[in-house]
Amino acid sequence: MSRQPQKIVVVGNGMVGHHFVDEMAKHAGYEITVLSAEDRLAYDRVHLSEYFSGKTADDLAMTTPAYYNEIGVKFFTNAKVTDIDKAAKIVTTETGDTFAYDKLVMATGSYPFVPPIPGKERDHCLVYRTIQDLEDIQASAKAGKVGVVVGGGLLGLEAANALKELGLQTHVVEFAPQLMGVQLDKDGGALLRSMIEGIGVQVHTQKATNEIVDGETCVHRMNFADGTHLETDVILFSAGIRPYDNLAREFDLAVGERGGIVVDNNCKTSDKNIYAIGECALWNNFIFGLVAPGYTMAKVTADNIIGGEQQFTGADMSTKLKLMGMDVGSIGDAHGRTQGCKSYVYSNQPDQIYKKIVVSANGKELIGAVLVGDTSEYDTLLQYALNGIELPENPDGLILPTSGEKPTLGVDALPNTATICSCLNVTKGDIIAAIDCGAVDVGEVKSSTKAGTGCGGCAALLKKVTDHELEKRGVEINTDLCEHFAYSRVELFHIVKAEQIKTFDVLIEKHGSGLGCEICKPAAASILASVWNDYILKADHVSLQDTNDVFLGNMQKDGTYSVVPRMPGGEVTPDKLIVIGEVAKEYKLYTKVTGGQRIDLFGARVDQLPAIWKRLIDAGMETGHAYGKSLRTVKSCVGSTWCRYGQQDSMAMAIFLEDRYKGLRSPHKIKFAVSGCTRECAEAQSKDIGIIATENGWNLYVSGNGGMKPRHGDLFATDLDDETLVKYIDRYLMFYVRTADRLTRTSVWLENLAGGLAYMEKIVKDDHLGINAELEKQMQNVVDTYQCEWKTTIESTEQLKRFRQFVNSDTVDGNIEFVTERDQIRPAQGDEKKYGVQIQAVDLTLA
Repeated sequence: MSRQPQKIVVVGNGMVGHHFVDEMAKHAGYEITVLSAEDRLAYDRVHLSEYFSGKTADDLAMTTPAYYNEIGVKFFTNAKVTDIDKAAKIVTTETGDTFAYDKLVMATGSYPFVPPIPGKERDHCLVYRTIQDLEDIQASAKAGKVGVVVGGGLLGLEAANALKELGLQTHVVEFAPQLMGVQLDKDGGALLRSMIEGIGVQVHTQKATNEIVDGETCVHRMNFADGTHLETDVILFSAGIRPYDNLAREFDLAVGERGGIVVDNNCKTSDKNIYAIGECALWNNFIFGLVAPGYTMAKVTADNIIGGEQQFTGADMSTKLKLMGMDVGSIGDAHGRTQGCKSYVYSNQPDQIYKKIVVSANGKELIGAVLVGDTSEYDTLLQYALNGIELPENPDGLILPTSGEKPTLGVDALPNTATICSCLNVTKGDIIAAIDCGAVDVGEVKSSTKAGTGCGGCAALLKKVTDHELEKRGVEINTDLCEHFAYSRVELFHIVKAEQIKTFDVLIEKHGSGLGCEICKPAAASILASVWNDYILKADHVSLQDTNDVFLGNMQKDGTYSVVPRMPGGEVTPDKLIVIGEVAKEYKLYTKVTGGQRIDLFGARVDQLPAIWKRLIDAGMETGHAYGKSLRTVKSCVGSTWCRYGQQDSMAMAIFLEDRYKGLRSPHKIKFAVSGCTRECAEAQSKDIGIIATENGWNLYVSGNGGMKPRHGDLFATDLDDETLVKYIDRYLMFYVRTADRLTRTSVWLENLAGGLAYMEKIVKDDHLGINAELEKQMQNVVDTYQCEWKTTIESTEQLKRFRQFVNSDTVDGNIEFVTERDQIRPAQGDEKKYGVQIQAVDLTLA
């Protein structure tokens, strides 16, 4: 007789609860039921603020009903547990449903702490914790101008970023003397405050709020204990968290004096059949407020349930994050409270960098660190701290600017127990095991171990360890572009420039083999265009181009092409609009205003393209390069020209920048935006190059991306004048064009660049490599040699031949039929009952 599966009930489906489900699903013989109090399954709270920069609830989702069905997990949403019968081992939800369990796992998480301030219950006084909270914040922000976050810790600054993203004038009110008092020392907190205030967020420390009352110019007035006040329309409370332990209190499980469900090293509560994990659990009188310790608890609990012996013995609380575009890192004893410890400090106020390491009394062990403004050494310092690796003779060399050879910690020095991915608790040994089982690259290691799929902060170290271990096994880490070139794209770029190579035939003859392929031909075409800016349809280049570039338009799914004239900064004259309308009407083109502030025309046949473009060019327009790996658009608000909030003329700047960079070919498409104030109507921080006006000039953001993997741009420089802004962009873009791999967006390029943002700042601002004059010269050459590719094409009788349906004739074949998408999906005859309509035969041939 077969044994009945053991029943596991999980109360809570946050990140930690879901991770436990994933761990248990690896083992047969268990019936898992998930009870979620929210109306949705688990989602990513670590990246919650990205909801305001374009991510949807679906983007943040960590699981789906389909996945739980696939792995045999029963789940219920809106299933808040209200009763636990420990003797009968049954839980009951508020709807009256009951669930029997053999083992119960409490993963109820935490709730935001709201200080007991009179008036805290007023409208538009909110918390920042769930997706529902985000929707409420978004609704409140639409009617307001000013927002305040109560709390200057890690979560408070994330909340402040959310308000800033929503276009509110943002303030942070903190009771303590500094920001992020848990993670940063006094000097690090002071620099972080200065940086945050530098982007327009006002910080108020040592402020105790006595009451919230009606405001005179805003919805609320916050009265402080020192007699001052602050008016605001929206208030977000983010003053810390409290463990959600109400069920434990009500049903007689042991809780701590200050809250939290008491657990032992096996994550068991005072009832042997009930476990607690994550932010609701109190281990050794400590609540862990990060996701990584919660994941470890989930793994330990799953192991214990199946009969294993893993134990939870605490967790490292070091953290590296980006707050409002600013890098912050904290490791171990950041405050230097260990007896006899010593500190080394590097402070660079002009460049807004602060670094401190705390070492043991004997100077041999790293026990803490603080990094603000530049976290490039974080991974190395963390490994020293976690693994007790002996420090070099001069530990200060780990954080000082390079002067001679900087001490480095090779991955060989890391023990197999070294944690590489703290979110998923993946060690170097786990990576080695994955490689021994057949993983041959970083992607396969990630798939096998899940390393790098949490916050993503370990990506660089993960690649180093993986590549090093593969090399040890004799696996060549191949950076060749393809089988025809034993060089990377970067190496080919330098070969083309250094040897003055101007055609693919010469390049492959001197440095390659064979005839080329669909990888190296477009890559070489891009390099040649970036360096020499030749007309891409010249006889020497045309065979290298893909379909879109050959016909200077994006091919659509029905075989027709799009026509996209450039509208710099979104500006267009009435006369040009009329011509666009006339063309669209004459050629029966579908028209759409795009997110990049221009008009797309869809449905043009190849043979129609020259005539369409002649009309547009005669009206003063030019190609928008929508088909190329090049600058697409520079989005803009109306700025100080029209808007009462505008601080600079964003329209004029956007038009200038689009006209300057419109001919630049690059490894991937590039998008700009210019906002006239911090309300950010142009969404500049989601672009490859983002510019936001300030009272004193322009703030420059780099390497944002609103695509499949959204990424906020990094704040690169503040309060720039026009000339400096353009120089920085010239240098940044040209260095990207030189050094990025093929088909790599600026966002991915910067994330993978050794030294990251700090290294780029040295190059662009300090001329660290001594190449800025050359970068500027090369960009100026692109500007000076610009040509509208369509204008050149329609002026060439020879080039126009490629747009004919017949080589030697302008005749059009009337037998060719184009079927519209809407017609394709219409119901067929005979489906009357299914659709409730009478279906007639349809002639799908377009007039």
